[in-house]
Amino acid sequence: MLGRTILIGLLTMGGCAAVGEGARTVAQGAGAAATAPLEDLNLRRRYIPTVLLQAEANPYDARNLNRCSTIAAEIARLDEALGPDTDEPPMPDGRNLSQRASDAAAEAALDAIRDAATDFIPGRDWIRRLSGAEQHSRHVQSAIEAGRLRRAYLKGLGMRQNCAPPAAPRWFTPRR
Repeated sequence: MLGRTILIGLLTMGGCAAVGEGARTVAQGAGAAATAPLEDLNLRRRYIPTVLLQAEANPYDARNLNRCSTIAAEIARLDEALGPDTDEPPMPDGRNLSQRASDAAAEAALDAIRDAATDFIPGRDWIRRLSGAEQHSRHVQSAIEAGRLRRAYLKGLGMRQNCAPPAAPRWFTPRR
């Protein structure tokens, strides 16, 4: 079963090679997908950026946030760690339909590789709990949620101080 799933993943990768971009996506993510059991065994941990750890410690810290430029700088740090906020318009990626289909196929292949790599671990849930991987995963999610909360707080603070975006939501227009 494991060999068959890996073979399907490799064939899918080969099919994506004809398209180009999808093959690069699979090649870039195949290593991470294949080593997913290392996270289950807590031998490899997902990095938590410092700005998210700071947000987790105190999401409502308003020290030194008395200027729009400092609020915008803090929001930029959070955007770098979290990606764009929901009020940001989606970035035009310039991909056509066949490129998007290729990327979707590449993601499916990576999911198959990741599933094959983790399915062979008996009692995976218990191993994750006993190794501490589950606790670390919860810590990562908590830090991400705290970062999102802090970014929303900062944008509200920027609105209150009449700041222009990005120190406020994209839709906000400062009054004169």
